[in-house]
Amino acid sequence: MSEAQSITGEQSIARELTAFQTNILVILAKEPMYGLAIKRELEDYYGTEVNHGRLYPNLDELVDLGLVEKSELDKRTNQYSLTDDGYEAVLDGVRWTLSKVVTDEDRADEIREIVDESQSDD
Repeated sequence: MSEAQSITGEQSIARELTAFQTNILVILAKEPMYGLAIKRELEDYYGTEVNHGRLYPNLDELVDLGLVEKSELDKRTNQYSLTDDGYEAVLDGVRWTLSKVVTDEDRADEIREIVDESQSDD
């Protein structure tokens, strides 16, 4: 079976993705990338090597689910980008996380600081 679990009821497929698959979507939210660039970003995040045999089947599944689009940069290199549904999946995860983390004004202020810091990094 793939890394994504089966869907039950009306639940969004995005909520059934593995953390690894969700992290791929988050990485692609910044900009379209080719596979090795995604691999490097994941390795930076996890602090360990990411096997090609894990990355590419998950990218293919995200393409099959309509969350990622795959295009050819050249004969050897594919580029991956988020679809509108993929971007909505990322936003859905952020909204859900914030609904659990932001429980009072102090926590809301902490999140605002994180957002402000990330904007100044650009």
